[in-house]
Amino acid sequence: MAVREVLVYPNQALRAGAEAVTSFDGRLKKLISDMWETMYFSKGVGLAAPQIGVPLKVVVIDWEENKYLLINPVILEQDGEERLEEGCLSFPGIYEEVTRPNKVRVTWQDENGASRDEVMEGFIARVFSHEIDHLSAKLLIDHLSPLKRRFLKKKMERKNKAK
Repeated sequence: MAVREVLVYPNQALRAGAEAVTSFDGRLKKLISDMWETMYFSKGVGLAAPQIGVPLKVVVIDWEENKYLLINPVILEQDGEERLEEGCLSFPGIYEEVTRPNKVRVTWQDENGASRDEVMEGFIARVFSHEIDHLSAKLLIDHLSPLKRRFLKKKMERKNKAK
């Protein structure tokens, strides 16, 4: 296991999107192990592979002692709407109100390629939606008003130059 660097906006790799996993092999298991380690080290609730520079459709989530490994996840249905404050490891220190579905039905594969299909409600539906967004290069900032988006882009760019 290894802790990998979490990419921070405006790193362009966050906008690259992700490809479907087709090989359920040792390299995938190593990536998954590294993702768990990185997420826990970073004190996150979820992590998508593109956030560590790996353009594959892989997500790890740990919420209230429920661990989820999503490979090639797809949101099939969504219902309701809820606006809550949300953060992202790729936007350290930034918390913004974001509207997301309150209920989602998601299908995905596990580490062996077996299919899963579940309905998630409440906060965990938000986490699933947020992490799956990363797989299609959609970021927290994309859910904000144009004015707020410009402000945060400038703030993150200044923060990165100061490093």
